[in-house]
Amino acid sequence: MKDLHSHILYGIDDGSKDLDVSLDILRDAYKNGVTDILVTPHYIEDSKFNCNNKEKMKILNKLKREMKKEKISVNLYLGNEVYINDNILNHIKNKEISTLNGSKYVLIELPMGRMYHNTKDIFFDLIRNGYVVVLAHPERYRYLQDNMGLVDEFIEMGVLLQGNYRSLFGYYGKDAKKTLKKLIKTHRITFIGSDIHRNDGFYMKKLEKKITKLTKNDDETKRLLEDNFQCVIENKDIKRV
Repeated sequence: MKDLHSHILYGIDDGSKDLDVSLDILRDAYKNGVTDILVTPHYIEDSKFNCNNKEKMKILNKLKREMKKEKISVNLYLGNEVYINDNILNHIKNKEISTLNGSKYVLIELPMGRMYHNTKDIFFDLIRNGYVVVLAHPERYRYLQDNMGLVDEFIEMGVLLQGNYRSLFGYYGKDAKKTLKKLIKTHRITFIGSDIHRNDGFYMKKLEKKITKLTKNDDETKRLLEDNFQCVIENKDIKRV
């Protein structure tokens, strides 16, 4: 698996609290066959979760040095999970926010309970400026669980969807599980990620079986778990199924 969404860059959000926790997560990832991970700490404007790119890169480089010492062979790339705000373009320009590995792809999170008032305008603005919006864990938003029409509006705009694989195991409740299964079955999901915050396990063999049961297609499973991730890293277009 290649993981598009994680919180293992320690000490800067609600994920890994220190270097030891990050290394523990990465040992487990490596043992379970995870080869590549995008580190995507939260960026929430006007909060304590607003570490800039320069500081994030310092932490990432230290983490990579420690991984090398321990022979943890997982490739790490820098990104952010950006909580939606009106200034995303400026934050990218000012190097506060990292797109996914410096590509045109940007991972965005929405409020859980109620949609941000001008979400579509922000998405349109990013798209007009050459970015591709990747929406984090759409199965977790109540207003999307109950409204597949709105999901389809986002997709028609060019938004890509990243599901959290733990949703398939009931980690976020039955509604999120049901919604993600539907999104995968109907070919609306482009990426599967862990959104891991602490070392609560990578279970890749079970995951692959679950996804293949939903897609009924080994090639599509591979696209969700590996190929589409690689397109992001290489800043290439992703072909829709």
